[in-house]
Amino acid sequence: MKFLDLCKVYIRSGSGGNGCISFRREKYIEFGGPDGGDGGRGGDVWVEAVDGLNTLIDFRYQQHFFAENGRPGAGRQRTGADGDDIVLRVPVGTEILDEDEETVIADLTELGQRVLLAKGGNGGWGNLHFKTSTNQAPRRANPGQEGVERTIWLRLKLIADVGLLGLPNAGKSTFLAATSNARPKVADYPFTTLHPNLGVVGVDDAEFVVADIPGLIEGAHEGRGLGDLFLGHVERCAALLHLIDGTSGTLLEDYQTIIDEIEAYGAGLADKPRVTVLNKIDALDDEERAFLKEELERKAGHDVMLMSGVSGEGLTEVLRALRKHVRTTRKREQATEEQAPWQP
Repeated sequence: MKFLDLCKVYIRSGSGGNGCISFRREKYIEFGGPDGGDGGRGGDVWVEAVDGLNTLIDFRYQQHFFAENGRPGAGRQRTGADGDDIVLRVPVGTEILDEDEETVIADLTELGQRVLLAKGGNGGWGNLHFKTSTNQAPRRANPGQEGVERTIWLRLKLIADVGLLGLPNAGKSTFLAATSNARPKVADYPFTTLHPNLGVVGVDDAEFVVADIPGLIEGAHEGRGLGDLFLGHVERCAALLHLIDGTSGTLLEDYQTIIDEIEAYGAGLADKPRVTVLNKIDALDDEERAFLKEELERKAGHDVMLMSGVSGEGLTEVLRALRKHVRTTRKREQATEEQAPWQP
């Protein structure tokens, strides 16, 4: 299945049915009076977060979604049938954006969450509604209300607890493959990861979800490489894992490049709890490890962990540090939600 996380969709709710002009015509009933029924309601357009989806690829092949129009009213006081609603089924974590791609209409972060995007038009009144004591044979009826037509954008931001950051070939996919059942592509050339991958990682009887995104390079926020569009998938993460290639000859520059890119991206990524790891230490001797760790800690201003995704050295310690950050952040978020004022 191909991965797609941004798409443009055209929606239109159903128009209401027209009211009917009709009069009761039966034998031996001279003044039957008006009996025109009302038109039916047009269908609504809804969006719903469903289980079993992790991509928006279905919307590449169908971009237009139109709800059914209401049926017109009929004689004998018969109301027209309502139009059927239409539901856009999207993965959990999908944002609904207005046509300007900036205004957020809805953010579907929970399974089963459902939002009304376009309300169907009301049906028109038939001439029965206009009968009065002074106008007992009205010859007017209302047309149905027009449906709502709009253009929206769907943007998927994967739901994960930990997001992986690093330059291309920093070992992000190797880490995900070594700690979960995910099987991302691993190769010895840059940009082997072209779309995000998710994996469920377990440590000390606890599990959390890790998201691997394509590598960032200098100038990614300006569109270089694959750009920074995939950073949206780690916006919801409780913690970030910053992997640095220990075999790189520009260790400190590599670290600063990623920091500069997440600061330029914004969205609070630079403020998230971050675990910095010197990766690929299986290719370094003890003296090199100690020297590079000291240099990196001086640059970062906090502790740096050592790890090798290939040999497994240091993996458990890194996972435990991530689990601690995830647990602390989620508890803080839950406490904030509980203290928030209730809104009807």
